[in-house]
Amino acid sequence: MVTDYEVDTLILVPDQIDLSRSPLRGHFDAETYVLGAFNPGLTRLPNGNLLMMVRVAEALRKPIYDGHVHSIRWEDDKQGERYVLDAWPLEHADTADPRKFLLRGGGWRIMALTSLSWLLPVELSPDGLEIIAIHYDSAVSPEGSWQCYGVEDPRITRIGERYLMTTCSVSPERHSTTLYISDDGIKWRFEDILLDHQNKDMVIFEGRVGDRYWAQTRPLGDHYFTYPPGSEWRAGPSIKFATSPDLLHWKPHLGAGIRPHGATVATARIGGGIPPILTDRGWLTLWHGVEPKEVVGIYRTYWSILDREDPSKIIDTDHAPVLEANGELTKPLEHQMYVRDVVFTTGIAEHGDVYVVASGEADLACRITHIPKHVFAAC
Repeated sequence: MVTDYEVDTLILVPDQIDLSRSPLRGHFDAETYVLGAFNPGLTRLPNGNLLMMVRVAEALRKPIYDGHVHSIRWEDDKQGERYVLDAWPLEHADTADPRKFLLRGGGWRIMALTSLSWLLPVELSPDGLEIIAIHYDSAVSPEGSWQCYGVEDPRITRIGERYLMTTCSVSPERHSTTLYISDDGIKWRFEDILLDHQNKDMVIFEGRVGDRYWAQTRPLGDHYFTYPPGSEWRAGPSIKFATSPDLLHWKPHLGAGIRPHGATVATARIGGGIPPILTDRGWLTLWHGVEPKEVVGIYRTYWSILDREDPSKIIDTDHAPVLEANGELTKPLEHQMYVRDVVFTTGIAEHGDVYVVASGEADLACRITHIPKHVFAAC
């Protein structure tokens, strides 16, 4: 299904981020750089402009020295809030993945990150093709031990006059989904932890279904039980549903959710993308599917239409991706590339007869694509 869309471009790249205004600046002497500015949440502001909330992954320029690999951590001690560097013996670390390193020993899969992420509000023109302002003074950064290794992958939902942003908060305590709330879409305040350890890719539907709020979640685990031989489904990470009366307390839905299909390895691992939006056909959801390849895999974007009254029912879907990584877009950034074959769609907004779709490209930059609405029409 992937086509050459008329509008498909990178709107923000790492070199456009001013690290002199980073929340980390002045806390330690080591030099840092922007590993990626990517996976942006997207919403429409009251003034008609679009707002991207961009994940800025700030990494050490030289993480390995003196026989150790180093990571960045936020802490609040007697000296107040600050960012510090931790050192781990190199012989105990597996650094094959450029995004993280594994620490051997202990009997569990323990890891640390090569960067610390914070969130940056970037205001765009109504069509998403021009940067209007970068709001460094409203950046979202760690403020508690539950996110001492960073705040990642925002997804923004507008319900009524309030903006809701789910994020992934990373720490040794838990790998949790956290909620932020805003009255204007730019300035955010931390609300609470919503889901506990390793339940990622939570996206809240843009509107109630009956008297409940709905969300997609994606719990992870160490193992999955197989489907029976000949099943149309493949075992592995998949999208689940949950409901809530108040946006804070979430109950898993009994339905099976959106599952990897046994007919293709392209969606062997799947997870939520955009907050589902209501269309004439039902709830439109864009989600990512991962085909196993080397360390990271190939990430593509797919779509489904969910029933208006019962979103656990899938009305329509397509095994062909609606968006794939575009190597032509990242050619000018070749010297900064560290992963390939990755598009991670995280936001959507209506604009006339197209959807403005925001994605992270190659875990490096923010991509804006105008996808005609008719792409999701009934066949």
